[in-house]
Amino acid sequence: MSNLDARPTETPCRAIEQAGPEARLLEARDVPLGGVRAMRVSRTLPQRTLPTVGAWCFLDRFGPERTDMVVPPHPHTGLQTVTWPLHGEIRHRDSLGSDVVVRPSQLNLMTSGPGIAHSEISLGEAPLLGGMQLWVALPDSGIGIAPAFEQHTDLPRFESDGVRGIVAVGELGGAVSPATAFTPLLGAQLEFDAGAKAALPLRSDFEHAVLVLEGSLDVAGTPVEAGPLLYLGAGRDELPLSSTAGAKIFLLGGEPFPEDLVMWWNFVGRSHDDIVAAREAWELHDQSRFGAVAGHGGERIPAPPIPPLRLNPRRR
Repeated sequence: MSNLDARPTETPCRAIEQAGPEARLLEARDVPLGGVRAMRVSRTLPQRTLPTVGAWCFLDRFGPERTDMVVPPHPHTGLQTVTWPLHGEIRHRDSLGSDVVVRPSQLNLMTSGPGIAHSEISLGEAPLLGGMQLWVALPDSGIGIAPAFEQHTDLPRFESDGVRGIVAVGELGGAVSPATAFTPLLGAQLEFDAGAKAALPLRSDFEHAVLVLEGSLDVAGTPVEAGPLLYLGAGRDELPLSSTAGAKIFLLGGEPFPEDLVMWWNFVGRSHDDIVAAREAWELHDQSRFGAVAGHGGERIPAPPIPPLRLNPRRR
C-alpha cells in the first residue's frame, strides 16, 4: 500500500541503543489523504520520539468505513509492505506479475529490495473497508535482497487463557509464522474475551508496542483505549494483559533496528541522496528498477516534489 500523503516530509531516524522497559502512550495523528483513497487514516509510526519499533517503521490504521480504495501503481524501496485487512477484500498486483486478493486474517507481504511497484484496489461497490498498513525497514536499504511477494492464507494461531491470536510475522508462544523476515520481528493480532487475563511470553531482547484496534484493556498496569500506540520498551520476558469488556489488539515487536533511516513518501533509504535517486528513477519510468504493473495502462502515481532541504538522521 502507498503513503498517499500529498506533502510528505522526510523523516530522519537515527538508531539508538536498546532501552529498558517503559510504558509510553503515543497519540495517533490523522493524515488527510483524499484523492485516490479518501479514507480516514490514523498514523502511529513513525513518531518524532519513536521512529521505529524493531524494524517496524510505518503504521497506518484505516477504516472501517464504506468507501472505494483505488491506489494505482506506485513504487517502494528499502522496505517490506505488510497489508493486514480487518474488513473487506483488496486486489494486489505488482511488477513481479503477482495478482491476488487478500482478505481478513490473511497476510500480503511484499519485499521491495532496491525497487518494486504495485497497485491495490478494493473489490465491490463502496465496500466496508478497514485494516492496517505497516512497513518493515530492510537492512542495508535492501541491497542484495531480491524483490518478492508472498501471500499467507493459513497463518498459525495462538490461544491462551481467553486470548486468541493470529501470528502474522515472527513467533509467539510457539506459533511460528512462515512469513519472510530479514530481521527478528513479531507481529500478531490478538482478541480478548470479556474478563480475560493473560501473560504473554515475550523475548526480552525485543522492544514491543501495542495498538488497540477495538475495545480497551490493561497492559502491564496501563489502561489503553483504541487509537494511541503504547510503547513498552525492551527487557520484558512477559506481558500481563487483561480486558473487562473484551478487546482486539495488534502486538508489534523486534530487535531494535541498528541502522539509521531516512523515510520519504514510499521510500526508505539511508540518506537524502538515496531518496532523491529513488524518486528520479520513478519519475524517469525506470523499469529496470521498478518494473511495470500489468492491467493499468500508463496509469501511475507521480512522486510529489521533494522537499528543498537536505536532512540527515537525528536521534530519537
